[in-house]
Amino acid sequence: MDNQLADTRICKYLRYFAVDMNYKWYSYIFAFVFTVCTVQSKAQYQHKDSNLVQAIVVGNDTIPIVYLGEVVIYEHLTPAQRRRLRRQERREERHQERDEAAYARLRYNVYKVYPYANIAAYLLKDVHANLEKIPDKNQRKKYLKNVERELNKRFKGELEQFTISQGIVLVKLINRQTGRSCFDIIQEVKGGFNAVVWQGVALVFSNNLKREYDPYDRDKEIEGIVLELEANARAQAAAKKG
Repeated sequence: MDNQLADTRICKYLRYFAVDMNYKWYSYIFAFVFTVCTVQSKAQYQHKDSNLVQAIVVGNDTIPIVYLGEVVIYEHLTPAQRRRLRRQERREERHQERDEAAYARLRYNVYKVYPYANIAAYLLKDVHANLEKIPDKNQRKKYLKNVERELNKRFKGELEQFTISQGIVLVKLINRQTGRSCFDIIQEVKGGFNAVVWQGVALVFSNNLKREYDPYDRDKEIEGIVLELEANARAQAAAKKG
């Protein structure tokens, strides 16, 4: 009888123990799943809300750099002062829009005429190499006339479609790609008289065949666009090879 009662108590205890362990097991599973889901949700939230910014390293610390827009704080303004301030802000916005539009036009012009400047550099190098092989003066003149005829046949129609602004950019880029001004090139190929005539025509259209390309000051915007163009060309070439 005592053994049966003991067995009954043991079975009851084991049932309670099993129920309790089962409850704890589910509690552990729930806690684990809840923790994982919370971490993942936080990670996803942080990933979606993250931004790539510049930073500086000071010792063992990495400090992010975030540039904030300018905030101007004024004292109490009269209605007249507020009107003047709004007019000034509108003028600055118009100036910024004009600057952005002018840069967009310049970028378009550089992209359009840059291939022709490269062609000019290649042809000039080729012409010099061939002229060194022709000792006779008359034969050299004949060769230059043939080159001029071929160039007119190939490019005259396209070059005539250029605007004045594009012509100015082309003159600068030819100087950049060849290392020589257009005046010097015309003087060598066509003679000094023709160079002076074409310089006069260029000055009428706000151009200057003698002006040297200045990548650090006067022509720094063009230089930046050319470097961008050349970097894009190298990247495309590398992608094709890969």
